[in-house]
Amino acid sequence: METFERARLDAYFARIAAQFAPGEQTASFLITHLLAERPAFVRAVAAMTRLTAVLPKPKSVHPAAKREVEQTHMVDTLTREMFAQADDALDYLESRAADQTVTLLDVGGYFAPSLADVHNRFTGRLAGVIEDTENGHHRYEDLDKLPCPVISVARSPLKNPEDFLVGQSVVFSTEAVMRDRGDILHGRPALVIGFGKLGSSIARLLHAKGVHVTVFDIDPVRRTQALSQGFTVARDREAALTGAGLVLCATGAVSLCGEDFSHLRNGAYVATVTSSEDELDLAGLPDVYTRTQVGDHVTRYQTTGHYFYLANGGNAVNFIHGASVGPFIFLVQAEILAAIRMLTRGDLAPGFHEVPAPDREAIAATWLSYFNR
Repeated sequence: METFERARLDAYFARIAAQFAPGEQTASFLITHLLAERPAFVRAVAAMTRLTAVLPKPKSVHPAAKREVEQTHMVDTLTREMFAQADDALDYLESRAADQTVTLLDVGGYFAPSLADVHNRFTGRLAGVIEDTENGHHRYEDLDKLPCPVISVARSPLKNPEDFLVGQSVVFSTEAVMRDRGDILHGRPALVIGFGKLGSSIARLLHAKGVHVTVFDIDPVRRTQALSQGFTVARDREAALTGAGLVLCATGAVSLCGEDFSHLRNGAYVATVTSSEDELDLAGLPDVYTRTQVGDHVTRYQTTGHYFYLANGGNAVNFIHGASVGPFIFLVQAEILAAIRMLTRGDLAPGFHEVPAPDREAIAATWLSYFNR
């Protein structure tokens, strides 16, 4: 990032932080994709909270960004396991922020499995959680009862530009991976599993490139939406897999189980929009499949009479090329900062909450003043 761009970004976040300055500061734990532009957001979180630890999402860590953040903040290694069990989660949080009021900033529902126990047993106070993604939103939604406020920005209108551009980056990276091997999109029917905001964006972009797209979604409402937009909608996932030369998984849950892979047609490519642990049950793939790295970002899975290709090890394919969505990501990051103020007030009941529309409008107006030039 050029010096003047960095200065503009810092000025933007300083303005947002001033607009939504909390009455008091809580300690915070920040899970984030530590990409090249992310240190500016980290500094903004640190301006509004006592930033206790940064936990970069695995597979999306920019080395220079990590080195920069490490100069001023604790950077810990993030795994699903560290919050899967209550005792492990509590040990970690107590070691960093015992007796403090804590805000958890999440990307993907990492804190969800142990949230109730953390809320009940932590020596400090859990102010609440801010969740960034649809996948994470579902993880908190699946809990029997939320013990504290959870502010979700996953379905915010300010996230729509990001979702559209992420869809573009997924299609771009998928096509680039295929071209590196001498293959192309055209003439290769595609199956998009999941027709949410990302899946629908991907389907439309593939269609615009002349690719025949079939959609599979377990939600009947989304199936009707896909039909209304001119896509073929699969009634049977197994049959859809058999006919697809490219499968793009965009559910945020497990799209393909072990037995599903055997239905892929020979030479099919599989790519996802999120991490392999969320989208693919690769552990359930029969042991008869051998794995061979056949390119920088392609693994060939083969057994007698059958083979398919997996892009980027099953992790988000767009992270091969940085997953950049330009300055539009700063809209959502600003909304996360606004959510911090909401939690620090301490007046939210347990359950889901959203940033109010007037705050979103203020964020959009500020963003436009800095980036619509």
